[in-house]
Amino acid sequence: MVRKVLLVVLLLMLGALTVLPAAAQDEFVFGMVLVGFKDDKGWSQAHYEGALYVQEKVPGSKLVYVENINAGNTEVTFEAAVDELVAQGAQLVITASDEFEEDTAKAAESYPEITFVNISGDDAYAGTAPANLGNLMGQMEWGKMIAGCAAALATNTGKISYLGPLINDETRRLASSVYLGAEYCYEKYAGKDPATLSFEVKWIGFWFNIPGVTLDPTEVVNSFVAGGSDVILSGIDTTEAIVVANQKTQENPESPVYAVPYDFPGSCELGPEICLGVPYFHWGPSYVSMVNAVKDGSWEQSWDFIGPDWSDINNVDTSAVGFAFGEGLGDKKADLEAFIAEVSAYATDPANEGTFFLWEGPLNYQDGTEIAAEGVKLPMIQPEADGPSVWYSKQLLEGMIGPSS
Repeated sequence: MVRKVLLVVLLLMLGALTVLPAAAQDEFVFGMVLVGFKDDKGWSQAHYEGALYVQEKVPGSKLVYVENINAGNTEVTFEAAVDELVAQGAQLVITASDEFEEDTAKAAESYPEITFVNISGDDAYAGTAPANLGNLMGQMEWGKMIAGCAAALATNTGKISYLGPLINDETRRLASSVYLGAEYCYEKYAGKDPATLSFEVKWIGFWFNIPGVTLDPTEVVNSFVAGGSDVILSGIDTTEAIVVANQKTQENPESPVYAVPYDFPGSCELGPEICLGVPYFHWGPSYVSMVNAVKDGSWEQSWDFIGPDWSDINNVDTSAVGFAFGEGLGDKKADLEAFIAEVSAYATDPANEGTFFLWEGPLNYQDGTEIAAEGVKLPMIQPEADGPSVWYSKQLLEGMIGPSS
């Protein structure tokens, strides 16, 4: 009898050993390194919510993450963050900032069995990335042009200001896309002379405020308003632009200051009446594809530059870039929708593949250097040795106020 009992127990134990590994294999752990906090109502929250979307859509997927990895956090290094994610079983690590580009390449070399994807970098495009490292970025240039148009429709003073982060190719091309959209809509839809439009850029030095390291974005926005700007667009990860604009409007309702936040559609909640809208990323669909590819072994290194779903730019299941309309647009919403229809028609015309609307000559850099002659469409990207492109923007555009470096 004792032998029978022992045999039953042994069989049950063997059964458990065969079941548990199978269950473990069904779980797919993916990691994320966030440059800011997951609830910043901006860039990092957009990535975090994209990761939660993966957990909802991909059975067995599990997110592990480390937040606030930047120069202001001296307690946790990027390397330590990656080590922690790998220790927790991450088979894919997403590093969600161009700030991490160089460090991600080093981490990928240290962990060749792990797949890494850096957001907004171009090592895979340039051919300098290890085989287990890819890049992903949304074509926010479209969203920024829409934001610029919204600003041009709303301004009463003809002075628009842009709160910029650090200065690099990405931030220059996005600020310039805002300017092109503003200049175009100021003339076509507002019916005003684009030569009278003032567009100023100030850079704080990083993606968000780090006391003692960056300029204080609150003070920068205050200086914009003091200088007569009545529309403030944000290019930083956090929400100072709309917070200050809302405060100024509450103090003086007869002279409203409008805002266009960035990255996260929920940021309009901080000042709904003065929010013109938000150009935002939705990382979820791309992250689902990425996780499934790594999970089933089909992932291959690539540089992915993903545009909106032009049939519905705000479809959360298909569009990488969208624009959430704000209450502050009022009756100008119809004009903005007309502009979006123009942009969509351009983007869906096969003749314009590989280019952006409005990035067409004559275009010059601030110092007068011609980057596109009359009628020439500047490529979205091409190797720098082959000539200028939108991706590798070396200066702001002529007509913009503010430093390019």
